[in-house]
Amino acid sequence: MLVRLMYASRALPTVDQEALLAILRQCKNRNPEQGITGVLCYSDGIFLQVLEGGRSAVNALYNRIVADTRHTQVELMTYSEIGERRFAGWSMGQVNMARLNRALLLKYSATATLDPFSVSGDVSMSLFEELVATASIVGQG
Repeated sequence: MLVRLMYASRALPTVDQEALLAILRQCKNRNPEQGITGVLCYSDGIFLQVLEGGRSAVNALYNRIVADTRHTQVELMTYSEIGERRFAGWSMGQVNMARLNRALLLKYSATATLDPFSVSGDVSMSLFEELVATASIVGQG
């Protein structure tokens, strides 16, 4: 059974570009063997991530993520059983914030900043789907 999970969290101030790249490398190395795919967005100290895969594998990974000391205030945004993956092309894709049209953020929230804590999980998922459609996600494979 496949599931899709989305969570948001706040990064500690020690998370810089180097730490973010280390997280992405770790995902790309470990996720394929677990059958996990997804997308990570990081902006202004906020992580927003979607994970897809088998229920047990996604649940185990989420438990490790919650225990990770590089962030706080981990909040589950959505969790659902799915018939097919939306992000199957990425062992862990990354939203390219440099290419992101800030008007897209305004479409889904009150300000042009990424703030999943102020919108519903469904709204955040719609934003991710549009990011895929507009090729704002990099790091395939």
